[in-house]
Amino acid sequence: MRHQVTIKDIAKQLNVSVATVSRALRDLPDIHPDTKKLVLDLAKEWDYQPNLLATSLVKSKTKTLGIIVPDLGYYFFSTVIKHIEEAAVKAGYSLLITQTQESYERELTNIQNLSRGQVDGIIISLSRETSNFEHLTRLQRRGIPLVFFDRNCEDIEASKVMVDNEQSAYEAVKHLIENGCKRIAFLAGPKNVSVSNQRRIGYIHALEEAGLPVDPSLILHSDYYQDTARSQTHLLMQQEQRPDGILVVSDRLAIGVLTALKELKIKVPEDVKIVSFNNEPICQVISPTITSVSQPLDEIGRIAVELLLAQIEQKTGEAIPKIEVLKTQLIIRESSTHLY
Repeated sequence: MRHQVTIKDIAKQLNVSVATVSRALRDLPDIHPDTKKLVLDLAKEWDYQPNLLATSLVKSKTKTLGIIVPDLGYYFFSTVIKHIEEAAVKAGYSLLITQTQESYERELTNIQNLSRGQVDGIIISLSRETSNFEHLTRLQRRGIPLVFFDRNCEDIEASKVMVDNEQSAYEAVKHLIENGCKRIAFLAGPKNVSVSNQRRIGYIHALEEAGLPVDPSLILHSDYYQDTARSQTHLLMQQEQRPDGILVVSDRLAIGVLTALKELKIKVPEDVKIVSFNNEPICQVISPTITSVSQPLDEIGRIAVELLLAQIEQKTGEAIPKIEVLKTQLIIRESSTHLY
């Protein structure tokens, strides 16, 4: 048979009712053992596969998780999704993956599509444009499990898996200070992105602890495009007192910073030292190699799935929101020290 075999095909072949076939396949009582054997044998011979969609509708479960990320082109998100999928498949779930391309409107559309019975729960990292969170509170009111990772809404009570961004930035700036930097700039992300704001707090803490001034002219916000980081670096280097260290919110932007410094013939790390975040593979091959904060991407993916499944598969009551904050590691390379 060339089309997908259905229970109707089996019932017709054996001249029994569809209900009888259904009971046999589900191992229910009130069916003669001989009839049951005939059904199971034919189902095996014809390679019958149950209609998972129909089954999920009966059970109110799709065994599918929805994922929403800003951009699959970002190394951080594509790698976390790899680990999310590994954990989901191990637990018997599949994924529906969507991206917002940093658009709030696309985030709304993705939420609407995924919440129409297609998934059992959603793991999300917010777009840079997202500042209204009503679409997420609506999800929660409908009882759809939700987990944030990386970029989150601090005002929504939900399970989240994050890294300690404040401490990570604090340690990165402290490293720059220990290597002689006294005027450190911060190329941040958009003002409404939680991750960037957390790193800004850590940046300021390290400066204040070292007795260094916090100069607002050294804090510039970016849209995550390399060209923006490049132009902002040119602006920084035009200052009368130009920075001798730069903390960059991501490796993607650090490439733009390095490009600008090479154009200006400013040496790294002799004149300016750089530390960024994510520890992407390019950090090891570009010249100079980039000092970067490494995040436990495998743990982020695995824990995000665990937090979501805890809500989906709960037996009684509501799962209590849980926030997991993971540690990072500063990987020191040529861009921040003469001693490398």
